[in-house]
Amino acid sequence: MSTYGYTEISQVNDGTIEDKVGFSYEFFKKKVPIDVAFQKDEMIDIIGVTKGKGYEGVITRWGVTRLPHKTHRGLRKVSCNGVWHPARVSFTVARVGHNGYHHRMEMNMKVYMLGKAGQESHSAMIDFDRIEKDIIPIGGFPHYGIVKDNYLLIKGCCVGPKKRVVTLRQSLLK
Repeated sequence: MSTYGYTEISQVNDGTIEDKVGFSYEFFKKKVPIDVAFQKDEMIDIIGVTKGKGYEGVITRWGVTRLPHKTHRGLRKVSCNGVWHPARVSFTVARVGHNGYHHRMEMNMKVYMLGKAGQESHSAMIDFDRIEKDIIPIGGFPHYGIVKDNYLLIKGCCVGPKKRVVTLRQSLLK
């Protein structure tokens, strides 16, 4: 038991400021097991950064339509940048530029399974499966390899490319 009376990880919501600081100080530079923070069949939020796409034009970046084939100075442009006055381009006009690498959040993702490090069996079978399944494909995951640490199996997609850091939290909207 800790000096502040906490036995498991919980949110720092109540108590004095000294209790909050002491509770947070105990977990600096320590690994928190995933099964302490999350349980099976729980809803979580995943926060991350999307894949970067580089410099792209207005058709790819904003989805504007192409100009007719008779246009003189290009097809893949915006035809009108705006009115005469105000004499500047509005921020709502589609322009070329950097696409991707956006901060995104996937809400209410269901946790199907929690796996611990050191388990020899990585079985992904559920009650209704007729054949044995493993979470690791033959030869490992591309650009990652074989899973050796704790893992979390969720329903749906996860934001960002492989090996990008994501933040997992309990869902705010149940």
